[in-house]
Amino acid sequence: MTKQAFVALVTCFNEDETINYQATRAQVRRQVEVGNNIMCAGTNGDFTALTFEEKVRLTEEVVDEVGGRVKVIVNAGMPATFETIKLAREFDRIGVDGIAVITPFFIACTQDGLIRHFSTVADAVTTPVYLYDIPARTQNHIEAETARALSGHGNIAGIKDSGGAKETLEAYLQVAKEVEGFEVYSGPDHLVLWALQNGAAGCISGLGNAMPHVLAGILRAVNGGDAAEAEKQQAIFAAFRTDLYALGFAPAMVKRALYLQDASVGASRQPALLPNAEQDARIADILRQY
Repeated sequence: MTKQAFVALVTCFNEDETINYQATRAQVRRQVEVGNNIMCAGTNGDFTALTFEEKVRLTEEVVDEVGGRVKVIVNAGMPATFETIKLAREFDRIGVDGIAVITPFFIACTQDGLIRHFSTVADAVTTPVYLYDIPARTQNHIEAETARALSGHGNIAGIKDSGGAKETLEAYLQVAKEVEGFEVYSGPDHLVLWALQNGAAGCISGLGNAMPHVLAGILRAVNGGDAAEAEKQQAIFAAFRTDLYALGFAPAMVKRALYLQDASVGASRQPALLPNAEQDARIADILRQY
């Protein structure tokens, strides 16, 4: 099976914090040109800062710009099952390739509650649904047994793991080995190659916004059977990640690194981190290095 790379695309903003759809389309084209698929309205896309209507239009713009050349997954996850379904149905109408559903945030959920939540959303749409686990941000974690239970749902196609722990990823990969058709996508950028080598269907990368060619290079080498080249590209990717993320909150650092390459992406909506001249200088040094 051909492994797939998705980039968790940034959402571009104007100075007045309205969405810059044309700049966002330009970022889509930049990724498509190297063969990366797109995930929009995710963590790196500032989804928590977007309104319902903006998420719908953003998805329409991205799908239109892609024009079927690569796949598009969009995140519909919200704290309430009710709003998640409303969003998911809009994305179903637009015609995306997959609907990611981040675990509810702020609301503490039991594992049974998560099973009800994801199953109800998956029942409401025809587009394949992907579970999205990022417990550091939502405080709700999809346990491996819960993923296994949900894998039996006919419209739940897999999971995106953004937990950062190899042990959790291993547990999800074990579910994929046992359940035919259940796909695991790795979120942590330092585990891209390891995950691909151990059964992941692909990755969904935030860092790929700043390094699209390197991310595409890892996947191209893996799919072409060139282990040495894959290791080389992963080493570059991991080292860049280590240096960049040492400066602060990962999505904010990715957005700023991209901004220093192309100012049209803008800053993020407040209360996200404001630009800092000293930090920008350090990011610029890292960009020059890599």
